[in-house]
Amino acid sequence: MTSVRPPADTDGQITLTSRAEDGGLRIVAVAGEVDMLTSPQLRTLVLDELQLASTLVVDLEGITFLGTSGLAVLVELRDAARTAEVPLRLVCTTRRVLRPLTIAGLVTLFDVRDSVENARST
Repeated sequence: MTSVRPPADTDGQITLTSRAEDGGLRIVAVAGEVDMLTSPQLRTLVLDELQLASTLVVDLEGITFLGTSGLAVLVELRDAARTAEVPLRLVCTTRRVLRPLTIAGLVTLFDVRDSVENARST
């Protein structure tokens, strides 16, 4: 398991954890604010996990704020997953995540699941 926190000199609050499961499934859980300060950390970790994954699940249930830079990172990650031919599944049910994705017209670009358990299956 990997845990990443922002440097002490930033105001951004994000926690990223990752874990490997059987069959090359990788799960990244995101908690806190995904904004201009923290989105580079999300990008770096998920791109690293993508290189190791047969399927990548990004659990967004712990997000408290999703800014436009976070949306841009999600689109970039989607494109990278498509290029690598690795299925990318987002877990999100909260308004804090679904509303920005919907307003930006992005929700239909992703395979959105309602739980990590559902994201594990095809």
